[in-house]
Amino acid sequence: MRVAEKTGKTVEEAITAGVLELGVDRTQVKVEVIEEPAKKGFFGLFGKSLARVRVSYENDPGVLAAEFIYKICQAMGVNADTQVSKSGDNWHVDINGPELGILIGRRGDTLDALQYLTNLAVSKILSERVRIIVDVEGYRQRREETLVRLAKRLSEKVKRTGIRVVLEPMNPHERRIIHTSLQEETRISTFSEGDDPNRRVVISLKRG
Repeated sequence: MRVAEKTGKTVEEAITAGVLELGVDRTQVKVEVIEEPAKKGFFGLFGKSLARVRVSYENDPGVLAAEFIYKICQAMGVNADTQVSKSGDNWHVDINGPELGILIGRRGDTLDALQYLTNLAVSKILSERVRIIVDVEGYRQRREETLVRLAKRLSEKVKRTGIRVVLEPMNPHERRIIHTSLQEETRISTFSEGDDPNRRVVISLKRG
């Protein structure tokens, strides 16, 4: 939590000063009025005391992630908006806008790098590990559906020919999708071989 304690001629003036110091929107802060402005002395002859407030901001992982991604997009000259949601312990940031292929890269490589950097940046600010999933207009869901279809099709080929199939190199998440999609197949076995970043899934018939 970030806190700023400020004074002003009015409560609102003190709040504004606190919000500016924290660099956040007025709607994102919690305000505690410590002291109302009041006249001092007899008949106010000795001036007026200032208002004093404590303005606090609870860092939101989703908001921090969206802000970090927005700055990255600006630096890349990409016009994009972000939508933040939460599912369990995971924060999801979906990026939307025209011509966002540059943020996805080849087989999602750039998107994975952006997700890694976002998690790193937010975890550093919060001094704790958080799980943030970054997506571009539903790319990850579409990619997962594509991989599941691919796994099913290749498993049928293996059952038909008896010849094992070695897939292209994939990251751990995508390899997990292949393994999971075929785990109920009674005649098919899957395993990974090789070293990252060239580790591949192998689909073969079960022995025996």
